[in-house]
Amino acid sequence: MDLLRFATAGSVDDGKSTLIGRLLYDTKSIFSDQLEAVERTSRDRGDEYTNLALLTDGLRAEREQGITIDVAYRYFATPRRKFIIADTPGHLQYTRNMVTGASTADLAIVLVDARKGLLEQSRRHAFLVSLLGVPHIVVAINKMDLVDWDEAVYERLREEFTVFAAKLDVSDVTVIPISALNGDNVVTRSDASPWYDGPSLLHHLENVHVASDRNLIDVRFPVQYVIRPQSSAHPDYRGYAGTVAGGVLKPGDDVLVLPSGLTSRIAGIETAHGPVAEAYAPMSVTVRLADDLDVSRGDMLCRPNNAATSTQDVEAMVCWMTDRPLRPGGKLAIKHTTRTARAVVRELRYRLDINTLHRDEGAGELGLNDIGRIRLRTTQPLFLDEYRRNRTTGGFILVDETTNATAGAGMVIGTS
Repeated sequence: MDLLRFATAGSVDDGKSTLIGRLLYDTKSIFSDQLEAVERTSRDRGDEYTNLALLTDGLRAEREQGITIDVAYRYFATPRRKFIIADTPGHLQYTRNMVTGASTADLAIVLVDARKGLLEQSRRHAFLVSLLGVPHIVVAINKMDLVDWDEAVYERLREEFTVFAAKLDVSDVTVIPISALNGDNVVTRSDASPWYDGPSLLHHLENVHVASDRNLIDVRFPVQYVIRPQSSAHPDYRGYAGTVAGGVLKPGDDVLVLPSGLTSRIAGIETAHGPVAEAYAPMSVTVRLADDLDVSRGDMLCRPNNAATSTQDVEAMVCWMTDRPLRPGGKLAIKHTTRTARAVVRELRYRLDINTLHRDEGAGELGLNDIGRIRLRTTQPLFLDEYRRNRTTGGFILVDETTNATAGAGMVIGTS
């Protein structure tokens, strides 16, 4: 079955965890002992109802404060599709966690409290979702039961978000009125909103088309591991294992190896289940070449006439994720696909105000949760595409070498 990865986003107390709990509950994707534990915890907390948010808010600090702190991943399936959910926090101080959860999503659900409207953090998360290249957005106007399912409230918030989204790089926006607590319009259509003629949330998730979002044109295969058994059964076997990052690979295709520039032909493609006739993103495969070439981890297979850009100078937008600020001249490790190098920050072009989208070109540093445009110089060439063309080969992380902690997430804009 097809797989859809989606993430929740929005401000504090908009009902993200409750919505995920409701989806899991109504699709019968939780075990009876899990439900019993949630019911028991709800009673102990004095809740008058079964608090489905506890299905994802598992940390003690989350349950004590009633907030989401870390990203919680949950899995469920329907007859039509499999799903991986990333329940992300809404607090400003945990924006980096939200970025982590949304970075691999095909779709983002931005929740809006019908009573409070589109808040600052809701706008922040919507902007981050567009910056991260998430191609589909669902605006779930939650807690409609608390405004008596007033159609005027729905229309006002729908118009407000549509105007805001026009400033962002967003192509597909769907707005759905829901009540996550009661389950209205979550799995099935509700009679509480006779004026709404759109799909339920689950119906939309099951049918949204995501196959065309993947880049099937530019062949990109970063080599992760060289398989060389050197056994009597396979004395001459040499395979290159990795995850396809773009395009379609087939036996007989000509390929170019970066950075050497040598060319060869694909002799075969194998998976854990045996040979396959073709491979495409995000399949994990082993590729065998017709020639014995010097290919190692960090190299990339491309088409001879359609290669990735090989460069040591990178222009990128960066989400900064650590308390130690990013400043020009700072040295970091950079991890791009399967390639690792060191990098120096040559320039901080500007810091972006997410609320106003104003560019502060006089900024001298990026602090925790800041977003800005920087220019990097790396010690080794990286094989890049623009992030908007390929999220895998256009994305990277920056690592603080003193602590080995992830310091920032970057999206390639171009090369300088």
